[in-house]
Formats: sequence, structure tokens, C-alpha cells
Amino acid sequence: MADVTDVNRGNAGANLPVLRGHNAALVLDLLRTAGEGGISRLELAERTGLTPQAVSKITARLRTEGMAAEAGRRASTGGKPRTVLRLVPSAAHAVGLHLDRDELTAVLVDLAGTPVAVRRVPLDLGAGAERVIEAAAVQVDAVRAEAARAEAGHVGGGRVESVQEGFGVGGPLGVGVAMPGPLDHATGVPRRVTGFPQWDGFPLRDALAARLQLPVVLDKDTNAAALGLALRGPGDSFVYLHLGTGLGAGLVLGGTLHRGARTGAGEFGHQVIQLDGPLCECGNRGCIEALCLVAVARGDLAEAARVLGAGAANLVGLLDIDRVLLGGRTIAAHEERFVRGVAAAVAERARGAGIPVAAAEGGAHPVAEGAAQLVLAPVFRHRRSAELG
Repeated sequence: MADVTDVNRGNAGANLPVLRGHNAALVLDLLRTAGEGGISRLELAERTGLTPQAVSKITARLRTEGMAAEAGRRASTGGKPRTVLRLVPSAAHAVGLHLDRDELTAVLVDLAGTPVAVRRVPLDLGAGAERVIEAAAVQVDAVRAEAARAEAGHVGGGRVESVQEGFGVGGPLGVGVAMPGPLDHATGVPRRVTGFPQWDGFPLRDALAARLQLPVVLDKDTNAAALGLALRGPGDSFVYLHLGTGLGAGLVLGGTLHRGARTGAGEFGHQVIQLDGPLCECGNRGCIEALCLVAVARGDLAEAARVLGAGAANLVGLLDIDRVLLGGRTIAAHEERFVRGVAAAVAERARGAGIPVAAAEGGAHPVAEGAAQLVLAPVFRHRRSAELG
């Protein structure tokens, strides 16, 4: 697995008090990528460009805060064995919420991004802002409670989908929320969500933050999933196409999540490719989303994949991307057929570019897990955290 967080010379730390938070984040990120094997203070100094004294102060503080711990000793090339340190994933957590049109998924992840507890319940996105906010708040509380019960050795019943036992629940860093667009990521305000125009202008991020008394980040579902994929990927350019209750795209260009100047990029489903086609909920006719959903509804998966592939080929030609990744519940239910059909359409139209098409790898809940990364990425100051998170 490629790691996008390696610290290189261009991202070296600075030994200035004003950058203490930045330097601690660099150290945290290296502890995270080192895994259970850990990393020595000398290696931390070499890879961040910080002095050994600065690293010692930072790691001492992280140990006091419970975010780092000793992971044994490693043989040295000279002198006494080096003590290695590791991240304590259970020291804190983040929650990711996927507000789909008909379903809510809540995922609690630890500092390493590992899902600890997952809940999935029905949701009516058109039920009104107050009811949706209350449903989201209930699931945030519930997923944290399930993880706490798992730690105590008493996993409760109810609607919990999965819980990793033995997790010590640390403090909440915040909640990432992903939902259909369009929306304004910068202000945390949905726009005229396709099929649910009543969300237009509602301050969802701030309202949910007030309800939970926690920091909240809001982004489109496709952007959240693309973020999670980008953090695990090689830093290339790809498109993530999500086909479920709707159709959208997450764009990663040169390793950077592309939202656009008004955070409106990725409305892939509303490309018009048939001028006299079926009416789409956005008001246009012949949108890729409408054509795909109509084909899926009548059981014509080959046609749905062909239409999706035509749109993917347009993106390949327009953006010169390296690969196409597919996800969403409709894709997951017919993965092989969609991958094969989209790949054939891309190969036919991409003029011999040889662009690979594959199902997106990762967790079972890529949107919710990506939403949690909206909170975690800035904690570790990933090299591209300003763009990714």
C-alpha cells in the first residue's frame, strides 16, 4: 500500500515554537505509518528534520497525552539499543457519517483510521432538517456507546452492524459528514441536493455541531470516499464513480482532491448525453444519472454499465486521468458486471490509452470511512492535508 504521508525534504519540520503543533503532527504521522513495529526517536529526527531535543520533547508530550507508547527496543549499530515508539490508536477517535437518500451509516474509527464500530439505519433525507440532524446525533451517540460497551466486554444488541472488541475509547476529535451534493464544503451548507431541494442554504454543519457539541466537517459523499482512497493510494490522478441512489464522482488530480473553486466539482451524474432522454430529478433530460438509474431499474445492467462507461471515457479524455474506480451499493451488488462493462466502454472510447478500471478497494463503508478521514487528515498534517481534508 502506497503511503502519501511520508515526510520528505520538502516537508521537513521547523524548530520554531510557533510550529510546535505542526511538528507534533509530523511526528504523529510517522508514528502512524510505522505501525506496531514503531520508530525510534533518531529516525523521527532524521525524517522530520527536527533536532533530537525537539523530538524528545514532542514524544514526551505525546506519551503524557496517551497518544504514543514504547514499542520495545531495536538493536543499534553502535551503543545501547534504541527505544522505539508507536502510536496508540485508541487514544482518540473520529466519527464518519454517510447521509444517503434512504440510509444513514455511522462509523467510529481510531487514530489509525481503523473502523471500530459501525451502525447502519434507514433514513429519509427529505424528512426535514431537524429530524435528519436528530437521527444523525442519535447514531453518533450510539456508535460511541457501542464501542464503549465493546471495551467493557459487553457488546449490546440492537442495530449495531459490527464492533471491534478491545477498543479503548478515547476522546472524540470530531465528526465528518458526507451527503449527496451539490454543497459548499467551505461553509458547510448544502445546495439544491438532487431530489431534495429543500436543503438549499441550510447550515447543516453548524447546526449539527451545535447539537453534538463537537467539531463537524461536511463534504460530498463522493469527495469523502475519494479522500479515503487517495490517502491509501500512490498520489496519482483518478476518478471515483459512485452509483447508488444517485450517481456522482470524486476527482483526485495529481494526488489532490479536486473540489473546484466553488466546491462544486464532481457533479458527474448530470452530464447530458442524450438531449431527448428521460427527465432527471435535476430538471434536465438525458443525464447520465437518469439513464443509469432507469437501466438499473429495468434490470438492464449491461446498458447501465455502457452508459457509465461512456461518461467515464469522457472524463479520461478530458482530464487524462490514470485510473477509474467504481463504488456504491449498485456497483457492489454487481461488481464484476459493472467493472467489465465500464472497462469495455472506456477501452473503446479512450483511443488506446489503456486506462485500468477496477472496483474501489478499502472498507465496506468507503463514504462513511472517508468522512471520518475529513477529521483525521488534518490531525496528522498529511502532505496534502490542506487540499485533501
